[in-house]
Amino acid sequence: MTGDNGRVVVDITVTADGYSAGAHQTEERPFGDDGGDGSGAALHAWMFDTPQENRAEIDLVLSGAAFIMGRNMFGPVRGAWDRPWNGWWGADPPFHAPVFVLTHHARDPQPMDGGTTYRFVTDGIAAALSRARAAAGDGDVLIMGGATTINQYLAAGLVDEVRLHVVPFTLGAGTRVFEGVPPLRLEQVSARAATGVTHLVYRVLPGSGEV
Repeated sequence: MTGDNGRVVVDITVTADGYSAGAHQTEERPFGDDGGDGSGAALHAWMFDTPQENRAEIDLVLSGAAFIMGRNMFGPVRGAWDRPWNGWWGADPPFHAPVFVLTHHARDPQPMDGGTTYRFVTDGIAAALSRARAAAGDGDVLIMGGATTINQYLAAGLVDEVRLHVVPFTLGAGTRVFEGVPPLRLEQVSARAATGVTHLVYRVLPGSGEV
């Protein structure tokens, strides 16, 4: 597990069959065949259609002192950084903290309004976590996604807590949380049903994933 300081927390919305995005993702439809128009609105209606009912969970999504995400979550640019791209979230992203983006292609840090700075990590998940934990101090590091990135951290035994927001439909294909992850020992911390979503929180017990 992660040792000293704050926790390492996964926080992601999934369908009832575990998918965080559908198949056939494109720049115009970043969530692919997601049960709606591909924008993610169908998956994340609980955040935008009923925000007051889910205020506590929404606040926790952005409660990290540092964040980690995969390049696929950061944006659609592939290969070398051949055009400007600073994420899906505009000039003032909601993170307001350092965000470490996993990539194979080096890029200088990108400061944004509101305290967010994107830092691009080319030497793997352990290096990204080490840098994120140093930036977070005693605060939590939140791993935002996508599912492929989350699965790497789960498989490596580097996660303390898993927060799943489960929406009541299935996709049957796409990117799926827990795909290829060794068996995990989980302890349920909480469960709360709301309109169109069930919020689940699990503690990851010692011995889960690979050592």
